[in-house]
Amino acid sequence: MSGLADKRKFYIDGQWVAPKAPRDLEVIDPSTEEPVAVISLGDQADTDAAVAAAKAAFPAWSETPPAARLAYVEKILEIYKRRAPDMAAAISAEMGAPQDMALADQTAAGSYHIENFIEAFKGFEFIRPLRPDTPTSMVAWEPVGVVGLITPWNWPMNQVTLKVIPALLAGNTVVLKPSEIAPLSSIVFTEIVEEAGLPPGVYNMVNGDGAGVGSQLSVHPDVDMISFTGSTRAGIAITKAAADTVKKVVLELGGKGANLVFADADEKAVVRGTRHVFYNSGQSCNAPTRMLVERSFYETAVEQAKKVAEETAVASAHQPGRHIGPVVSKQQWDKIQDLIQKGIDEGARLVAGGPGLPEGVNRGYFVRPTVFADVSNDMTIARQEIFGPVLSIIPFDSEEEAVGIANDTIYGLTNYVQTQDGARRNRLARKLRAGMVEMNGQSRGRGSAFGGVKASGRAREGGVWGLEEFMDSKQISGWDPQA
Repeated sequence: MSGLADKRKFYIDGQWVAPKAPRDLEVIDPSTEEPVAVISLGDQADTDAAVAAAKAAFPAWSETPPAARLAYVEKILEIYKRRAPDMAAAISAEMGAPQDMALADQTAAGSYHIENFIEAFKGFEFIRPLRPDTPTSMVAWEPVGVVGLITPWNWPMNQVTLKVIPALLAGNTVVLKPSEIAPLSSIVFTEIVEEAGLPPGVYNMVNGDGAGVGSQLSVHPDVDMISFTGSTRAGIAITKAAADTVKKVVLELGGKGANLVFADADEKAVVRGTRHVFYNSGQSCNAPTRMLVERSFYETAVEQAKKVAEETAVASAHQPGRHIGPVVSKQQWDKIQDLIQKGIDEGARLVAGGPGLPEGVNRGYFVRPTVFADVSNDMTIARQEIFGPVLSIIPFDSEEEAVGIANDTIYGLTNYVQTQDGARRNRLARKLRAGMVEMNGQSRGRGSAFGGVKASGRAREGGVWGLEEFMDSKQISGWDPQA
């Protein structure tokens, strides 16, 4: 293990502690295929210790005045911003985000969410009348209890901050289990939380895998809620595991976003949509991976997407620039290669990219930016979430057909619309079955919730909705408004 960063310890009850039993796992840099650190995978005794610490800390933390909890989170934000270079370096090393993108997008996503939660929290009323005409009927918002947070590797700080921060603000105590593939950023985050000085046991972090710590949190009788982001397959398993203890379970799962491009779309629509698919090396659940194009504009769109793919550089995460980096692991690389080959085998037209490593690359988990045309919605590449830089282009002839294709999926996270016709945009925004619809490249407003429907899970993360996710509402009668 010489030369590897030793990151084996967990953070439990305000202390960095050694695992109860050693279970080492190397963290692999996907740009080099070399190990960069060693962590330990926790086991039942570690999970139990973290949950016990959170349970013991809950009564006092839940009764801490909201202003005091807010002050801790403001301190976390201040330290997070100072530690941004360390965070970006960790993310580049563990999951392969290029260094400029790791700082400007991956790390900045965390500070963006913390800022939005602070803003939402300042106006949050924990107890309020049901209606103006019912002064003795009240609704109180109260913390759920001990919350297990299970986060993925693809946007580590985006997801950690969307869970940890609202959970703490709401008055819960937490046990975080980050992805074992990309744990280094969460170790930096834990150092930030430690420096902010939260009371012992309020925040705990145990590394581990899904079968170990993830499952242990899901069935633990002293865990009141699980918030999970990851694959739909794992989300189903967690829901089943949590059923016996009747936990609150919140899931943010996969996606297969449709991007409806009409002939009257703006001139940058196809370029924007294709770049979005390749962004983060295709490892985003909200990527618009199915581009549905109106027939009269179809061949033009295919050529534009091909050009974007050919102009997209692929290179190491450890160099500056606007390139895309590797995908996270050999397992992911193999899965993406199989799906690209399946697209060819099932008769889609390969117009850019394809299987194998990019030109001039002989190590690292790099994928060629790939575009398929003439895809039908029953092909494997149109059904499965590929989680790599692979775009499928599908023609359509009418608005009704486009909606039918878009909604013909188990997923329902984000759909996209590109048209200058405002009435059509409004119609489609309501007809598309998804938790989010983004139109003409316009981002959703600050404080919007992120989440989906169907097999994408039904989480609502961010803003006021993200605070309420980590609370239960209590309905009260006979309240004395004069007391």
